[in-house]
Amino acid sequence: GDDNSGRKVITFSCCRMPPSHQLNHTRLLEYLKYTLDQYVENDYTVVYFHYGLKSLNKPSLKWLQTAYKEFDRNSTVYDIQRSSKNFIFFFFPPRYKKNLKALYVVHPTNFIKILWNIFKPLISHKFGKKITYLNYLSDLREHLKYDQLNIPQEVIRHDENLRGKQKGKLPPVVKVPPPRPPLPTQQFGVSLQYIKDKNKGELIPPVMKETVSYLKRKGLQVEGLFRRSASIQTIKDVQKLYNQGKSVNFDDYHDIHIPAVILKTFLRELPQPLLTFECYDHILGIT
Repeated sequence: GDDNSGRKVITFSCCRMPPSHQLNHTRLLEYLKYTLDQYVENDYTVVYFHYGLKSLNKPSLKWLQTAYKEFDRNSTVYDIQRSSKNFIFFFFPPRYKKNLKALYVVHPTNFIKILWNIFKPLISHKFGKKITYLNYLSDLREHLKYDQLNIPQEVIRHDENLRGKQKGKLPPVVKVPPPRPPLPTQQFGVSLQYIKDKNKGELIPPVMKETVSYLKRKGLQVEGLFRRSASIQTIKDVQKLYNQGKSVNFDDYHDIHIPAVILKTFLRELPQPLLTFECYDHILGIT
């Protein structure tokens, strides 16, 4: 999404890092570079959710050093690591520091704050002013468009626990109901085969046909199409309509980016990607 100044926001959630022995760190590095390179030529903001980084999924110091050299071969780096769960993960080479306007560290540990104070003399004063520690998710609302963020449920629960402890009590345990079977008209989160079977044999899913048709009619001259975000609540409302088998009139929303985000969301939530997992390595090899 965007922050309050209209700058692009990139989020990194530690809780989504798989165990290190299951992760291809070369691909992780390629993905980080690919993501950042789309935005670093313009002003941008980073939100770093620290909760969930543990010894099990923490990248090694050797990998961090390799990553830093890949990002900027002419730079030096101070990497700080300790065997405990507390860990400073962010390292920004000069190319990526230039247009980084704000770095929000959410749910920082005391160890991170102490290390920051110790090593502050080694880091430029200008970059240090860009870092803001936020103890609670609600603090983010002061700086950016909170409803555009896709925050992991683990981070939300951790935030609720912290607030409960602050009040002297833990939040009540919420029982999560078992997942419901998909509706016959379901469009999001189900396979293309499921949609085809329920769609009277039509090869193109309705949500894909309608969003592409609308964008071809009204969106091809719009700058930033597929790069701008939209309100998460609006996207959820449109998804709900499609999942219920109802038609959607995008003219009602007065935002050409909504059908673009809906199309991206549909593709992202497919259990099996369009090019399939089996073909992934072969297609990657072609490049």
